[in-house]
Amino acid sequence: MFPRGIIFDLDGTLVDSQLDFDLMRSEMGITAGQTILEALEQMSPAEAQRMWRIVAEHELRGVARATVLPGVREFLHELAERGIRRGVLTRNSRASALATLSRLELQVETVVAREDGPVKPDPAGVLAICGAWQLDPRQCIMVGDYRFDIEAGRQAGARTILFTGASDRHGMLPGESADLVLASFSEPETFWQWAGQIALGANP
Repeated sequence: MFPRGIIFDLDGTLVDSQLDFDLMRSEMGITAGQTILEALEQMSPAEAQRMWRIVAEHELRGVARATVLPGVREFLHELAERGIRRGVLTRNSRASALATLSRLELQVETVVAREDGPVKPDPAGVLAICGAWQLDPRQCIMVGDYRFDIEAGRQAGARTILFTGASDRHGMLPGESADLVLASFSEPETFWQWAGQIALGANP
């Protein structure tokens, strides 16, 4: 049974915004490897306000540089043809996510960004999108290139796909795994074979 909806991470999964997170951390004075949004939560309001301006500048440049990853347009089109819902769940701002999708003419139905509630790895965004679609999370799949995507999907009760592309910077810890690993949207046969075999449904 094919999924009723698929939720995608944005940067590194559907598009490459060429965001340099190491440079961003350096400019913000954040320890290498520390997650930026979580670091901002620990700052004073005045300090965080200055840091948010740095984040916004990088995201704005990312919008202008973003390119669609190979096979994404065709994959989204096939999902639409099959009546499968498409959504985006991102830790980026809503403004940058919508601007990127608009500039690159990528069609999705629902976008949940960091302003909309707890960010990944919290499952709130996955649950919000499934709720908007009136679908049980067990009927949906979360796709992303980082462990936060997989954790959010798993905690929500959705199936998960780790998209690796040309990168191995997925941050997965030993023992962690997604339901499927997908290297490219240009060769989706692996996905369709898997999706047609797994058991998905709202009934326990």
